[in-house]
Amino acid sequence: MEDKVEVVKPVKQMKASTIGILLTAPFILYILTFFILPLFSIISMSTQTIDDNYMLVPIRGLHNFATAFNSENLPILLRSALYAACTTCLCVFLGYPLAWFIARHSGKYKIFMLLMVMLPFWTSYLIRIFAWMTILQSEGILNQCLITLGLISQPIDMLNTPFSVILGLTYGFLPFATLPIYNSLDKLDNSILEAAADLGATPSTTFFKIILPMSMPGVTAGSLLTFVPAMGDFVTPDILGGVDTMMVGNLIQQQYLAFFNWPLGAALSLIIMSIMLISILAFLKISNSAELLA
Repeated sequence: MEDKVEVVKPVKQMKASTIGILLTAPFILYILTFFILPLFSIISMSTQTIDDNYMLVPIRGLHNFATAFNSENLPILLRSALYAACTTCLCVFLGYPLAWFIARHSGKYKIFMLLMVMLPFWTSYLIRIFAWMTILQSEGILNQCLITLGLISQPIDMLNTPFSVILGLTYGFLPFATLPIYNSLDKLDNSILEAAADLGATPSTTFFKIILPMSMPGVTAGSLLTFVPAMGDFVTPDILGGVDTMMVGNLIQQQYLAFFNWPLGAALSLIIMSIMLISILAFLKISNSAELLA
């Protein structure tokens, strides 16, 4: 009898492990097909060379990475990081009070206001950016309103400027920052805030000592969800910007589709992926430090 029990247990364990492998196989296959293989393909392409006829030659090296950081491309990389950082700060600065109002003061209209925040997602991003182009152009609504109010005497050139690009990025990614912050603020325990008030804490002290530290996971998540896509965006600077506001996404697009320099495009893609990874680790480090100090 004991021998039968000892035989049954390994058989059950083998069945369980087989079922586990079968259940995880689709996910593993998905990761291999859509992440690992494309990543190795980009890494391999970034080390190759093209000749004057745009043909790959059997010469490998790191020269494409050196070209990516030359005097022409380095300012574009730095500009992309600056625009993404400004967009992230603006989205958090604007999204935090909006998320606070929805989470703590919207009452029965909370669902409606959340729908209003998510409403732009129901429209194509390209259409929304084109709408901003018509608003910001010299004959657009904004200039006409400013002239009618007497604030300006002639139209202001707003398109093809850093202002228009950062404005478009902020508009596009504001919900990405608002929703995670709302999720953190909505989970705040009212009894903690009431206890702070009973102990004599001022509203500013309550905010900086209790509310902000407890909502830092949402702020971190919102910052990441804003900075990472803003860093690689190419639609907004392509429509609202110009040559002087080109971002790294536009540069990669040019290398692949216009210049057919796929190795340089792959090298730039790896560089932007590395910047994003470093940014994620930095945000997580800052978030963990803030939680420890709190």
